[in-house]
Amino acid sequence: MIDFTLSEMQETVRQMVHWLAENEIRPIALEADRTHQIPDAFLRKMKELGISSGAISKRAGGDGDGAGESADKKGVKQTNRVAVIGAEEMAWGDPAVILTLPGPGLGGPPVEFMGTAEQKAKYLGIFKDDELRWGAYGLTEPVAGSDVAGIKTTARRDGNHYVLNGRKCFITNGARASWVVVFATVDASKGRAGHRAFVVQKGTPGFSVGKIEEKMGLRASETAELVLEDCRVHQDDLLGGEKHYEGKEGFMGAMKTFDSTRPMVAAMAVGIARAAYEKAVEFTKEHFDLGRPIARYHAVEDLLARSQRRIEASRLLVWRAAYMADAGMPNAKEASMSKAYAARTAVDVLSDLVQVMGAAGVMNDHFVEKWFRDIKVYDIFEGTGEVQRIVISKRILRDLKSF
Repeated sequence: MIDFTLSEMQETVRQMVHWLAENEIRPIALEADRTHQIPDAFLRKMKELGISSGAISKRAGGDGDGAGESADKKGVKQTNRVAVIGAEEMAWGDPAVILTLPGPGLGGPPVEFMGTAEQKAKYLGIFKDDELRWGAYGLTEPVAGSDVAGIKTTARRDGNHYVLNGRKCFITNGARASWVVVFATVDASKGRAGHRAFVVQKGTPGFSVGKIEEKMGLRASETAELVLEDCRVHQDDLLGGEKHYEGKEGFMGAMKTFDSTRPMVAAMAVGIARAAYEKAVEFTKEHFDLGRPIARYHAVEDLLARSQRRIEASRLLVWRAAYMADAGMPNAKEASMSKAYAARTAVDVLSDLVQVMGAAGVMNDHFVEKWFRDIKVYDIFEGTGEVQRIVISKRILRDLKSF
């Protein structure tokens, strides 16, 4: 039987992060959205408090992230569970902030999963000092978003180097990153088996930043286009080395990253949905007397009940996927379930809230309007809802064939 009660340590983390979200993040969120920028002073404060966009484990040359590196009473590490608990609370404060926090970000997991000991120390070790630094994850392309297998960026061997050519788009923190994990193909005819993952450092000749995207939501988070034009990357920056790619390890490295990050994204969606639900309850108390026999009031009552149960179900799906990741269990199906359900739930909760609030819900000086713009991308990035359902169905059918 799975115990969903938070441990004393996990509850302490939740309370601490919620306090930060309420007292430090919410007060700057609307202004950050308007200016498309989060103050450096705030980011430095978060770094000093040990709040980052990706833990640096001991095996990667860091000091560990404290709570996340410890184990529960059964001896299972808690890294992913602590991360999703914190992600929900941070997103409750403002989802753009968690994407902008200094640290390896989405680039961290592939370095952890695929990198050699030397690569982990080199690329993750830089986050140990007091400077504001970011890592990034370069997979998406103009013609290869959900279809990861269709990436067009090429990698051609030239002596001790690889020459990379291609474009990556919608890369979180891409312009400010010290390094980016870039996925490319050495032979498109080999499909997934031709995929390779490289760490490309900022300032490498042939590696440049294209446009910074103007987005509907998450405006305080930087999203960039990256351009590789005859970019020469040393063979030592091929994650894992050549032997690592004797099968489909490049593609599998990308997918393994998603198994870890999709529950995180789902947790963020839960945080936004919860914030919206709380606002809906507050608005309802001020504007409706649900005890009166009015048809619309019954509809509002049903809306609140439906929203709460879907948020609770989303959180349990997230926690299950995170627990499985911590326990070293295959969780691709469960990670996709959490992402697909939580994101759709959050979109529906925000839509319902705006419907209930009417004009007050679309005023641009109100959190509800901001959340309404922010939430849609959660059903798109890290794999669209349609892709998640494909992943789920494939694993269900595979399991059925084993009978």
